[in-house]
Amino acid sequence: MPTTPIAPVPFVALIPARMASSRLPGKPLADIGGLPMVIRVAHRAQASGAARVVIATDEPAVSLAAGRHGIECVMTRADHVSGTDRLAEAAALLGLADDQTVVNVQGDEPLIDPLVVAAVARELDRHPDCAMATAAHPIATQADYRNPNVVKVVTDARGRALYFSRAAIPFERDVQAGAADPAGLSDALLSAPVLRHVGLYAYRVGFLRRYPDLPHSPLESIESLEQLRALWHGHSIVVLRLSHAPASGVDTPEDLAHVRSLIAAGPV
Repeated sequence: MPTTPIAPVPFVALIPARMASSRLPGKPLADIGGLPMVIRVAHRAQASGAARVVIATDEPAVSLAAGRHGIECVMTRADHVSGTDRLAEAAALLGLADDQTVVNVQGDEPLIDPLVVAAVARELDRHPDCAMATAAHPIATQADYRNPNVVKVVTDARGRALYFSRAAIPFERDVQAGAADPAGLSDALLSAPVLRHVGLYAYRVGFLRRYPDLPHSPLESIESLEQLRALWHGHSIVVLRLSHAPASGVDTPEDLAHVRSLIAAGPV
């Protein structure tokens, strides 16, 4: 996990924000300590050193909130099937050059570490052969390893993603079912290590423009993981390894209550 300022790399932070969350409707505007959640995300993105921070939304109420708090906002179509497609339209509306870097900062991450945002942008800058950069951290428990809601990523020796999956990967062929430690991972898995994917992405704008026109891959549909579309079509994704898990996002009312309590307790 980055703990010191990252060497500055010019990038634009784009924050996709949709109101139609199935588990927490209207969450971009959920109040957290007197500020809408998406505004707290924008403030974190500003603290990362981004040259520009823009909210991308199809909801007029989110645009109005952004205006009230002095955050740039762009209105996008309502029919996008993924956040990446929405960012591609936003990049076009903003007239961003193909060689610029965009970081996708999710609108439900009010506690995201600004240093991690900057680090992912820097990781893409360090790997000009890659179309995208993302982040991951080690998994230490069997519960997370086997949880389909925890997305795993396997990389090659250079840190490029080989595959993302909801399944337990890599799978230990020679370990009998039920023989593994019910709490921790085996020495072999710990040495890999098994990585949990963090949903933070940096893109080169030229690739981001092409992404919506790439045919959907069968892997993307099976796993419900849109980053597999990039791998399917031969685009490299470099993975920044964090030392530990970043702060969790807000998906449920319970998550929202937890973040509100943290904010109320003092600076985080």
